[in-house]
Amino acid sequence: MLKKLLSYIRSIPQKKIRSDFNQHLEIKWKNGQLILETENTTYSFGKLEQIFKRGLKFIGYHKIKPMQNILNLGLGAGSTIQLLRNEINYEGRITSVEIDETIIHIARKYFNLDSFSYNHNILKMDAFEYVLTCKEMYDLILIDIFQDTHMPSFLFETYFGNHLKRILNINGFIIFNTILLNKDDYDRNEAFEKQFEPDCFSVRHLEETTDSTKYNRIITIKRLQ
Repeated sequence: MLKKLLSYIRSIPQKKIRSDFNQHLEIKWKNGQLILETENTTYSFGKLEQIFKRGLKFIGYHKIKPMQNILNLGLGAGSTIQLLRNEINYEGRITSVEIDETIIHIARKYFNLDSFSYNHNILKMDAFEYVLTCKEMYDLILIDIFQDTHMPSFLFETYFGNHLKRILNINGFIIFNTILLNKDDYDRNEAFEKQFEPDCFSVRHLEETTDSTKYNRIITIKRLQ
């Protein structure tokens, strides 16, 4: 495909789309790969895929592969699903929660999401509502919820954090992708990390150092007891 080849020289626009939650969505070819971008950041695939791959490797593929139940908050175009299925060969159950119906449509039409439909349930609803009412227990919770570069404040509230603790199995993990643009964001992350008691949880964060991901920080949380 010509666009794919040219994308190694420069990014090639494919489609611009608007949704009720994201006014600037653009599908484009970049470095031989289709990616989904908002006005100011990558939404799925590209650098975002590399960020989550680093978080998954930090936990260890050998620990993730035998897990039974994974919760994916923020489906995007499905890059984390493809990582779990193709990179780790994870065959267990995945529940993805995505509030934006347009994003789900894009994932299916342009990013081949339906090829990963086995043992994958997609819920079109608000992540806050789902976590607060959830009766399931999870071995791994992936959190990647943005509107462009904005992160909803509920993600960092104690009430939400307490419910994440409630649905995380012992020896389970949370991988939380955050963005740090100013001192307030650093303070916000620090306050969030302190919600997890050190006798019950092991909290670490992975700094991103490349130019394309330098504003991202992955927080990993392991439940010890």
